[in-house]
Amino acid sequence: MDANAEENRESRKRGEGRVSSRYAAGRHGTAASGRRDRVVREAVRAGRVGSEHLVAGFVDTDGVRASVRDLRESFGDAPVLHTFAAKAASLVPVLRLLADCGMGCEVASPGELRLALAAGFEPSMIVLDSPAKTREEIHQALALGVALNADNLDELRRIHALRPADSASVVGLRVNPQVGTGSIGAMSTATATSKFGVALRDHGARESVVRAFAERPWLTRLHAHVGSQGCPLDLIAGGIKETYELAEEINRTLGVQQITSLDIGGGLPVNFADDTVRPTYADYVGALRAAVPGLFDGRYALVTEFGRSLLAKNGFIAARVEYVKDAGSRRIAITHAGAQIATRTVFMPDAWPLRVSAFDADGRPKHGRPLVQDIAGPCCFAGDVVAHGRELPELRPDDLVVLHDTGAYYFSTPWAYNSLPRPAVHGFTVTDDGTVHFATVRGAQSLDEVVAESGLAHRDALLGLPAPAVPARALH
Repeated sequence: MDANAEENRESRKRGEGRVSSRYAAGRHGTAASGRRDRVVREAVRAGRVGSEHLVAGFVDTDGVRASVRDLRESFGDAPVLHTFAAKAASLVPVLRLLADCGMGCEVASPGELRLALAAGFEPSMIVLDSPAKTREEIHQALALGVALNADNLDELRRIHALRPADSASVVGLRVNPQVGTGSIGAMSTATATSKFGVALRDHGARESVVRAFAERPWLTRLHAHVGSQGCPLDLIAGGIKETYELAEEINRTLGVQQITSLDIGGGLPVNFADDTVRPTYADYVGALRAAVPGLFDGRYALVTEFGRSLLAKNGFIAARVEYVKDAGSRRIAITHAGAQIATRTVFMPDAWPLRVSAFDADGRPKHGRPLVQDIAGPCCFAGDVVAHGRELPELRPDDLVVLHDTGAYYFSTPWAYNSLPRPAVHGFTVTDDGTVHFATVRGAQSLDEVVAESGLAHRDALLGLPAPAVPARALH
């Protein structure tokens, strides 16, 4: 079990946890938990979750703006383009909010690039990362003036062949500093055998990178990303230090500062144990200043690519309890929030634990003697359990559960298992007088839309194929 999971278990024994540093400071006038409770109650009253809408996601727009402000203030006057990793919340209104906050956008597919453009990001504020860019994707990015980070030397040669002389796109090369693994292997991208970037410690790789820059005066950026959840600050800072030192070596070898910017990725871990924001962006910058002091002397413009840390604590999922049952002396609450929107938590519960709170059917926090309960989802497989053995006030049918810290990677990118429809997502703000205001981010998917998406327009297509004279045996 990793340290994050153990910390979360201890937090559950203590109860709800501490107050978020942002809200405790009085930025919005109430503690985070009290604010959230008010929003849940108003969401039920407004019919945004309950008997008609069984599960929904909620985004705190005040919190998003505050997180962006914290990020900017932590970097001070350093020349930085802060981009948001679109995969963390691939919802156009959320991306639009971040663009309005002055953020750029990091994208990793044609779909994410289309979303970023639709949300209003200027091409010069977009960075395209992907280990599998096609020629068409590269051509489009170069035509638009979107920045690209080549994942490998073969891709760099492809960009070289496609790049027009007057392209406005900044082009970088991603390297893998191979500094090691965090506590979640799947989230660690600077391992010895990572699929990302040019592996710097492999034989001859460093020399090949230096030569690639020498042959391409328009190649002006280095990119590295060590990982995200489960990666400690010293590991992240170590990877950035390796990248910085490589940039210094290349510029020194070429006799000119050809590399003018460093894309240092994102990856600040999120504390899922309680409402406290830790580590903070200030902690992150402090670790970088200690490990790589030259990073902030102004010679290199910086690019960041934070995602989860900006959104996770600024969102939650609310879902109705449909049934309650007992099995093997264990109480189980069957809810409408399961693997379809908490996929990572269901399949890797120790790595991605979530806090759960209990509310009654009117959206009021439940109290009373704690009872050990499993919080299960609606998916038709035995492992669809979001939380195992949690002590919560006894849940009953029509109650609600709230899954905390799910603003990133949860309701924004649902899994269509069992043809369960995508849930609605709502943004909210709370005014100084305590009034809650909602705005729809994404409407709930209808069953008609589910059927249409599954190929209804081609319903009889397979029947129109020529039938064999003799029935074919089933393929094995």
